[in-house]
Amino acid sequence: MKVHHLNCGTMRPPGGFTLVCHCLLLETPRGLCLVDTGFGRGEAAFGALPGYYRRLVRPALAQEESAHHQVTALGHDPRDVRDIVVTHLDVDHAGGLRDFPWARVHLHAAEHAAATRPARPADRNRYRARQWEHGVDWMTYDDRGGDTLFGLSAIRPLHDLPGLALIPLAGHSRGHSGVAVDTGDGWLLHAGDAYWFHGEVAPRPHCPLALSLTQRLIADDHRARTENLSRLRDLPAEVRLFSAHDPHELDLALT
Repeated sequence: MKVHHLNCGTMRPPGGFTLVCHCLLLETPRGLCLVDTGFGRGEAAFGALPGYYRRLVRPALAQEESAHHQVTALGHDPRDVRDIVVTHLDVDHAGGLRDFPWARVHLHAAEHAAATRPARPADRNRYRARQWEHGVDWMTYDDRGGDTLFGLSAIRPLHDLPGLALIPLAGHSRGHSGVAVDTGDGWLLHAGDAYWFHGEVAPRPHCPLALSLTQRLIADDHRARTENLSRLRDLPAEVRLFSAHDPHELDLALT
């Protein structure tokens, strides 16, 4: 399986940090598959994000960073994106869903419920329904099957995507999941927002205070997030782990 690593959204929040939206474009037997979409063309073209979000996150919203644009730049037809697997439905991970309205969208059932049937104020404030108002062919999964992958709970196979698995990593959001990819030469694990800084999974964990506090403040369940982060530190060395927002990890993937 050929894997392309993409940055689908640069962010420069206060504090002198640069964050990315690390997404994957997979060439599968079924067609193209995106793992997360980053920001969509709507945000890039129209600045559709709320003002407070833009002030806090400071997204670049560059048109050329959209997944749709980058798929085309790689020589593919965007209509060949048949599937999208999302770690969760925050706008910096799923803002581009409406750019591929024909694609099936795979995700954890708990995340789908929190976003499309929000029962709590926190959920109503977190998600933007216009991301899927075009009508989405949702493919939802729960983690009651008891499968495991490199010591973590796993949901597999995904419909028509035998080389992919969801790895439930709740905490950042209610149904947050990592996405494991069997490349044929080994496993990748896109950990989404399970952590933001590569030092958090280092032998001596560390993280800049501002990033650590922000993650704690916006987590749906901080305790669950830290427990899952601890599990990620115990992954076998042969699993290539990376998160969604660390530019250092993206640079490593591109080399």
